[in-house]
Amino acid sequence: MSDEQDIILADLSDEELTLQMHDDLYDGMKEEIEEGVNILLGRGWMPYDVLTKALVEGMRIVGIDFRDGILFVPEVLLAANAMKGGMAILKPLLAETGAPRLGNMLIGTVKGDIHDIGKNLVTMMMEGAGFEVKDLGINNPVENYVQELEDGEYDILGMSALLTTTMPYMKVVIDTMVEKGMRDDYVVLVGGAPLNEEFGKAIGADAYCRDAAVAVETAKEFMAKKHNQLSM
Repeated sequence: MSDEQDIILADLSDEELTLQMHDDLYDGMKEEIEEGVNILLGRGWMPYDVLTKALVEGMRIVGIDFRDGILFVPEVLLAANAMKGGMAILKPLLAETGAPRLGNMLIGTVKGDIHDIGKNLVTMMMEGAGFEVKDLGINNPVENYVQELEDGEYDILGMSALLTTTMPYMKVVIDTMVEKGMRDDYVVLVGGAPLNEEFGKAIGADAYCRDAAVAVETAKEFMAKKHNQLSM
């Protein structure tokens, strides 16, 4: 890191810095993202605003170019890693400022599938929106989901798959939850490139989420409904 770079970032206006951070995320520049986050916080920005305007918005652009074949997996992983650097600074602050706790989510990619970019974005954006998220990672057999749901306190189960061959495994998990009499205790959200609305309905999920932004909105809606029922 040259001093020159430091001076440049700190000299930018809030608006210029936010746009620069979108570019730095796109280029996977972790140190610059961490610095940008600290500068904005130092200027009195709320942690949630830094998250949504600088990081989430930057990753949204990355997500679009990934979908359109302009960016590839290695670049997206670098961008996600840079976002993680920024999130590490923001996470404790988001907890302190009481970004309202909306609910608890368990998320993981299903057995046979090792894709995690979409899942990681959902995790980051859910945390940013005020959910507590436990990420089981990739390649999860049904036992992993069921065990963790039984051991923890969760409202939502999120499952992701990027291969047409692993998609059906989501049904295995949901069917097992039904057998164990625990299906109705959770909102089940599914996502991944090859999925669609029809598939989500067919396997018995509560909703199919096209992308991370939709996942956050959907989760919020379900939690609002749940709270309304509880208060009736």
